[in-house]
Amino acid sequence: MTRNQLFLFCFALFAMVTVAQKMPVTYDFGEKYNDRYRYSNLMTIDEDGTGGYILVRAYYQGLILRPKGYLIEHYNSDLQLVNEYNYKLKDQEFVEGFFKNGQLNLLFLNYNGAKGQYEYWVHTSPIIDFNFSTKQLLSIASEQVNDPVGKNFYNRNFSSGFSTAILFNEEKTGFIISTHHKKGKDNKHIIHLFDTALNKKFAHDFSEEIEEKNYAFETVAITPDMQTAYIIGKAYFKKNRFQVDERKFQYELVKVSQNGSQTQSFVDPGKYPEGLYPIILKDKLVCVGFYADRKDNRYNGIAYFDVDPSTLDIRTNKYNAFSEQFMDDKFGREGDKVVKNLVFKGVEIAQNNEIFFNAEEYFVTSGLEVTGAGQRVKIERYHHNDIVSVKLGADGNMEWARNINKTEVTQGDGAYASYSSYCKDGKTYFFICTAAENPQLINNERLIFKQGLSRNRNVFLISLDENGTMDYEKIIDQQEARLPLMVSKPLKDEADSNMLFYAKRGGKKQLVKVGFN
Repeated sequence: MTRNQLFLFCFALFAMVTVAQKMPVTYDFGEKYNDRYRYSNLMTIDEDGTGGYILVRAYYQGLILRPKGYLIEHYNSDLQLVNEYNYKLKDQEFVEGFFKNGQLNLLFLNYNGAKGQYEYWVHTSPIIDFNFSTKQLLSIASEQVNDPVGKNFYNRNFSSGFSTAILFNEEKTGFIISTHHKKGKDNKHIIHLFDTALNKKFAHDFSEEIEEKNYAFETVAITPDMQTAYIIGKAYFKKNRFQVDERKFQYELVKVSQNGSQTQSFVDPGKYPEGLYPIILKDKLVCVGFYADRKDNRYNGIAYFDVDPSTLDIRTNKYNAFSEQFMDDKFGREGDKVVKNLVFKGVEIAQNNEIFFNAEEYFVTSGLEVTGAGQRVKIERYHHNDIVSVKLGADGNMEWARNINKTEVTQGDGAYASYSSYCKDGKTYFFICTAAENPQLINNERLIFKQGLSRNRNVFLISLDENGTMDYEKIIDQQEARLPLMVSKPLKDEADSNMLFYAKRGGKKQLVKVGFN
């Protein structure tokens, strides 16, 4: 090989490497392992405190699939499976799982028919030698009802007699348990605050506030000293005080501590906030979300409220309308431009208090399908479509908003659909899985990532830089990722700048780690 040929070969090799490394990420595959539970759902994933990882899966068996227990998997820092434990527990509703001080904690809600009460239990075990012990956190006397846990924030039922909600803060340092029990003239709403060491900080009787309104709590922020919780939710008015075409609820912020509670409503003429999220900064409390100009499920932009943490007085409110660029991203230059069905997904705070806010277009449809036996059954389909990403300055003004076109629909485990995000050095990255080799171009101006038909999945990374400029790359090919990633349920490790994903199909499983350079 001549010197010129050698130079051209090295240059071509360098160019190939440069193209392959457009996104600043590396990835590692753990070993593939056999798995005896084909039907399961990933419930929680966490670090084990020594560089390894703990995963908890609920598994289902039988001719008619029913929950039978929980498989706990322990991996080391090299993504190797070092231990498994089958915790055979059923007939309790799993609420949340988390790892703290060397202990795995699984939180359940159980109805005790003999005592006529709902009970929150935590099941705790060390991970070196699994041996679960149980502790009752609280109990509430009530008749048994259907679906007591308030998972559906958008259509809560308060007439059943008992409803409860459990909300963790973003940092997973604590959680609140809200219990609302109504029987005859008795109407009790209690808010309990715990840290994740399972110490009960306080219980506040919220009953006076529910004489006129019922509360469906959605999100919570907790102060670092674990003494105060800021809860956002919908307050539904009980009396028919509205016109038919008006909303029967308003968004409210509730501050709860040992000293009592305060509330602040977000009501401005002609503005209707939706999906607000509380953020505690060093010297202030801000709430961000969507807003509409009309009393329906259409969104017109991003709302920002600067709230006094002590008095809950609103210091500043800003309504940032979606930009023309955002509307063109989503709809092109023609068509009916209606933004709706947005569900909050995450928020990141930069060191200079810039806010990166993202959401997803999510909705459910249903239809009838004919089985092989000729029966007609109702099928629900879960749609995970466009990604919405917004950057707000420290003053609450919107710097940019972008829409990433995506279409996904699933009838089963939603962990494989949707997306996950990561912020680093002023840039936002989105992980999606799709069988398509490349996004499609619509009308020569808009890219759309479609689900595709293959069982295998490519992993795409979409980036938005400091100015909202979009780029993308296929970072893991489906020939490498033979098992589909549960892309919407990662473990985010900001200290080491990586994301851990669980990959599974049928009787095979493995871990995949993506690191940011």
